[in-house]
Amino acid sequence: MILGIPLAWWLARKSNNSFANNSKSFIEAIVALPLVLPPTVLGFYLLILFSPDGWLGASWIKLTGSTLAFSFSGLVIGSLIYSLPFVIQPMQATFSSISEEILEMGQSLGLNKWQRIIRVILPLSKTGLISAFSLGFAHTLGEFGVVLMIGGNIPNETRVVSIAIYDHVETLQFQNAHQLSIILIVFSLALLTLLYRSKNNRVGFS
Repeated sequence: MILGIPLAWWLARKSNNSFANNSKSFIEAIVALPLVLPPTVLGFYLLILFSPDGWLGASWIKLTGSTLAFSFSGLVIGSLIYSLPFVIQPMQATFSSISEEILEMGQSLGLNKWQRIIRVILPLSKTGLISAFSLGFAHTLGEFGVVLMIGGNIPNETRVVSIAIYDHVETLQFQNAHQLSIILIVFSLALLTLLYRSKNNRVGFS
């Protein structure tokens, strides 16, 4: 969210000249890549990037003394990258809906840049930000391909629910797979219900 909010704002408020449109389209395409790429493709290149020979993996080792590939930290970073479009796109749509007149009104009232962000932009974007965070979090929970490629299946380290379900099926422990699957279904359904209820309530009061 910390990185996603500035990027979504930049994409939403980018000027309309030719160069800006081209650069915006290119960045939007990069953000949307996880939606069209097979998870194994993204996971493969992230694994190379996270390895001790990759610039990010090497930098991480110098900074923390531990490897990034096949670690919980690498798992979190990889999952965040894979969930990026589910976070950026809702926030971009929310920021685009804020009119310039509202921002100019805040400026005319003497609010500086940070005050406009805190008092105007964030309150108006609350629903979109919650939706972005929730969708990104829910997508991360259900991810399998990228997680398996960069984190492996290390018990108590990188073994997430989706991989645990796969393992239970592979070993014919269908009851355990069923229980974990039901938990994910119930959680996802409850989260989506809350999101749509919040969205519908906002429409009803608009």
